[in-house]
Amino acid sequence: MEYDPDVRIYEDPEVYPPSDDSILLIESLDVHPGERVLEIGCGSGVVSIHCALNGCDVTSGDINPRAVELTRRNAEANGAYIDVVETDVYSAVEGRFDTIVFNLPYLPVEEEGLLEKAWSGGPDGLGPLPRLLEGADDRLLPGGRVVVVVSSLMDRDALDGTLVGWSRRVLGELPLFFERLYVLELRRPRSAPPTGPRGTASPRARASPRTSRLSG
Repeated sequence: MEYDPDVRIYEDPEVYPPSDDSILLIESLDVHPGERVLEIGCGSGVVSIHCALNGCDVTSGDINPRAVELTRRNAEANGAYIDVVETDVYSAVEGRFDTIVFNLPYLPVEEEGLLEKAWSGGPDGLGPLPRLLEGADDRLLPGGRVVVVVSSLMDRDALDGTLVGWSRRVLGELPLFFERLYVLELRRPRSAPPTGPRGTASPRARASPRTSRLSG
């Protein structure tokens, strides 16, 4: 997709705004009209809105109730129809999808607060990625995919362990001052085993702010 700077995005101080990683995800993601898309961690709704404006059937969810309300507001402001739910990963999600998208909280930090949940991925930086993949088989249509943003700051061994049983393709990447971001497309190879327990994570001492933010 092409990022459209004319998409109108309201902001909320407790919701992660459109940022470098959001735009990277939009520009790395190819979708087609009628594609069923689920975005987890929708934040402001900017990714979901782009998908909807490109003809997708979109469901969006976030654990942050203020993000849920903001996504609804922004969708309405742009004439985009999106089914928005408050959910912890798949807890309130129904149906199956061609594509599951998540701009993960990928920094290896542990911070509390509604806004901080958008970037706090815990000691290994994986955040809810293991749960996302463990439940994906029950939420994907045949041939479906998971598309996530990951960071070079994540614990690489833990990430590799979590991705066992998934084929991966890099759709896009972005070098930043203190990290490199990647958009990964994950699919189940034929006859792939279910995802097993992930590797033991090694804590990282480094804690950095997430990518620089852009105004919506």
